[in-house]
Amino acid sequence: MLNQPTIGDQEFDFMMHELQDLEAKHPEMADPNSPTQRVGSDLNAEFRQVEHKYLMLSLANTYNEQDVADWYESVSKGLAGEDFEVCCEMKYDGLSISLTYVDGRLTQAVTRGDGVHGDDVTANVKTIRAIPLVLPGTGYPREFEIRGEILMPWAVFERLNREREEAEEPLFANPRNAASGTLKSQKSSLVASRQLDAYLYYLLGEELPAEGHYENLEAARSWGFKISEGMRKVKTLQEIYDFINYWDKERKSLPVATDGIVLKVNSLRQQRSLGFTAKSPRWAIAYKFKAERACTRLNEVTYQVGRTGAITPVANMDPVQLAGTTVKRATLNNEDFIKSFDLHIGDYVYVEKGGEIIPKIVGVDIDQRPIIAQPVQFIKRCPECGTPLVRYEGEAAWYCPNDTGCPPQIKGRIEHFIARKAMNIDSLGSETIDDYYRQGLIHNVADLYDIEVQQINGDGSRTKSAQKIVNGIQKSKEVPFERVIFALGIRFVGETSARLLARHFKNIDALMSAGLEELQEVEGIGEVMAKSIITYFHHEENLKIVERLRGYGLQMELSEEQTAVTSDILAGQSVVISGVFAHHSRDEYKALIEQNGGKNVGSISSKTSFILAGENMGPSKLQKAEKLGIRIVNEDEFLEMITRN
Repeated sequence: MLNQPTIGDQEFDFMMHELQDLEAKHPEMADPNSPTQRVGSDLNAEFRQVEHKYLMLSLANTYNEQDVADWYESVSKGLAGEDFEVCCEMKYDGLSISLTYVDGRLTQAVTRGDGVHGDDVTANVKTIRAIPLVLPGTGYPREFEIRGEILMPWAVFERLNREREEAEEPLFANPRNAASGTLKSQKSSLVASRQLDAYLYYLLGEELPAEGHYENLEAARSWGFKISEGMRKVKTLQEIYDFINYWDKERKSLPVATDGIVLKVNSLRQQRSLGFTAKSPRWAIAYKFKAERACTRLNEVTYQVGRTGAITPVANMDPVQLAGTTVKRATLNNEDFIKSFDLHIGDYVYVEKGGEIIPKIVGVDIDQRPIIAQPVQFIKRCPECGTPLVRYEGEAAWYCPNDTGCPPQIKGRIEHFIARKAMNIDSLGSETIDDYYRQGLIHNVADLYDIEVQQINGDGSRTKSAQKIVNGIQKSKEVPFERVIFALGIRFVGETSARLLARHFKNIDALMSAGLEELQEVEGIGEVMAKSIITYFHHEENLKIVERLRGYGLQMELSEEQTAVTSDILAGQSVVISGVFAHHSRDEYKALIEQNGGKNVGSISSKTSFILAGENMGPSKLQKAEKLGIRIVNEDEFLEMITRN
């Protein structure tokens, strides 16, 4: 944890294996903070919501020095001219975390969440080697909380994206997204393999060692926590500017992503005196660095085909360094985007990267355009299957209409079909789908249900994993009708519209035979989506797939339970769900609202009929509801309401 190993890797691994063997033989002596917990587990567990002892508020931020000066002046006025020090720190671009230690042992790790409640990710955080499980020595409070950022180092991020690119998987947009997705994984073994890092930056508790924030962090460093070496305590505005200007350049050499500077009044007494606004502390502010920009040569434009057939042009450029990574490509969005810049091959283009791995082109240096440069001509045919492209009314993208014969679309539709929110066949992945497609095992989603263990068992050494895949495919037959509609991958039909279609038509036959006007009678189904649904079910290949899926036993109608409770008691009412519930999950309550004629909405407005509130309802929603006079209904009242009907 202090990055000063005293033994070699081989000796460490040998001792780790010995400890694992001892724990297996003597489970009664197992310690939850044992070093063996760093490797993580493959067991899935839903994250439970935990209330923060101290609110985790976000910081006010700015991109200009004048705002920093205004903040400095407001602090001075708030302290009535009293002298104060400012602790200058790096603003790490990761996932906020709160760690609780009792008697020197890590007892809980919670994400920021909504600032009031967060996810308990203790099991996953224990796999991060930068975070001590047990503190060495003495001198720390009996109980305290320390906050910081979970990060994915640039080197790990680039390696991970190289692996995903080779596997033709979607790239992570930036290290922050990659770290966040990793920490929220249900498998701590995956978290352990991703080699996340952590920097800590704030100490809270009743018995802190010092009255100064800077001094407390220095104490935390001695307890084994990873604290930024760049932290500095200053007194003047000019010293703050010097710190900002220095790190605006030097941050590029750091091993992890940073996106700014954090300034905090150092004295805890003065922090308490300055207090908080509704959203952020008055004693701190974040100065964010401007997005990096570079100029490089455009060499070629290539084209990618997505799951829906949408064609995305990609700029291929001379390599350039931006925000810690080597950038060679930038998305060009669509044909209109290319025309707006009058792009030519050989142009010198300006690219910006505000943390995104595939940055955007923001300008062209016309003065450097070669005389022989030719304008970029958008392709007319699909680069994968050669089919002439089409552009639908109201759409900016060009599409390949050959959705049943274009390889990227076929594989993309299968990947969509197995996704968690669709058929949830989690034993399969995009790499496996690609392998099965190349072997000729699958050509469409229905072929999945023909797969047998012996076909995917290789040389006979993969029986267990092959059986798991087949079992996962078979279990997907239990997935409800609305998710089957979503899984079919009908263009423009998302989760919500699939659910609305299922509730309205009740079964697949009624949906397949619906005309344009009948489809548009469903709330949220417009003309474009209605035409897309009709087109899908008029395609002979799609009809064959649906019939095969029906024959395999997939749910092609609402269950008796779903249709039995349907009523119109909530007709015309918009309902917001908030909080944690005891009797049913949030998704189950959403289904009950829709089954009884109501509409689920995400935010409170004057049009909200009532709020279905569980425990720990968000304070901001409660405040807004009271202001607008919106009725709050608890789950017992709600269940009585629909049961009585």
